[in-house]
Amino acid sequence: MKKNIFIGSGFLLFLVLISSCLDVEERTQETERQELKEYLNNLITHNHDVDTTDLGVYYVMIDPGEGPFPQQGDTLTIGYAGFFIDGSMFESTELSSETGDYTFIYKVDPLIPGLEDGLSLMNKGAKMEFIIPSELAYGAQGTMQIPKYATLVFVVRMIDIKTVQ
Repeated sequence: MKKNIFIGSGFLLFLVLISSCLDVEERTQETERQELKEYLNNLITHNHDVDTTDLGVYYVMIDPGEGPFPQQGDTLTIGYAGFFIDGSMFESTELSSETGDYTFIYKVDPLIPGLEDGLSLMNKGAKMEFIIPSELAYGAQGTMQIPKYATLVFVVRMIDIKTVQ
């Protein structure tokens, strides 16, 4: 019995050593640029109207809203899902919040620059897709959850805007 455990442990160690020697592709800014170009071309090919903010966030209007746009200090309530450019979801208010939404104070509470920029285009009831290059998100550092040089895609619905009085 002890011999089988030793052999199994040795095999596991062998697999770990071999896998650590494999050449794993390192993410670079060039990799991101190519993925982003392909993603945007795919949207355009499927007749989506892609526009860009002055800051460099790409966006697609899904549903227009009504009323005023958010101003600094307004309380916003949004629902969103965040995806990597390959379509895999990394975050969603539906999954992370009991109410299915996120409420915060615009331009006071911290957000990634690209998302804050995109939200300026939304009024109540609007739904948009934002394609945010890494330099407007988590950049070359990434986070534990977000790899470096990761373009992020957010589908956001503006549920409510409570203006500063």
